Amino acid sequence: MKTIKVVAAVICDSISEKKQIFATARGYGEFKGQWEFPGGKIEEGETPQQALVREIQEELETKICVGDLIGTVEYNYPTFHLSMDCFWCEVVEGELKLLEAEAAKWLTKDSLYNVQWLPADITLVEKIKEQMK
Repeated sequence: MKTIKVVAAVICDSISEKKQIFATARGYGEFKGQWEFPGGKIEEGETPQQALVREIQEELETKICVGDLIGTVEYNYPTFHLSMDCFWCEVVEGELKLLEAEAAKWLTKDSLYNVQWLPADITLVEKIKEQMK
């Protein structure tokens, strides 16, 4: 089975506080309308952190700083294996503009389960909830 290596940004209002996180609804493909943490594929020669900065600039027209690794999700979809490094991130410049997603929400600790997460992303939600204030 083919492995796809990606990175995901768990963008929060403040890396030190973590009261809200930013989630997006996929705007295309098989999982259109399901919720995820924004990010994408790592290109050759990039570190995961560099890939995340580039992907968020492309998808949300925003500059972020990348914080600590929350964890790596290993998930088998029907046609591929996903390996996803998830990092805490914070906006440092610009406003979050939806260039690819169809919707977005800021979620609090109490509202994390109010959206339909993609299968791989949901595996990390409990760990994120534990670290939020």
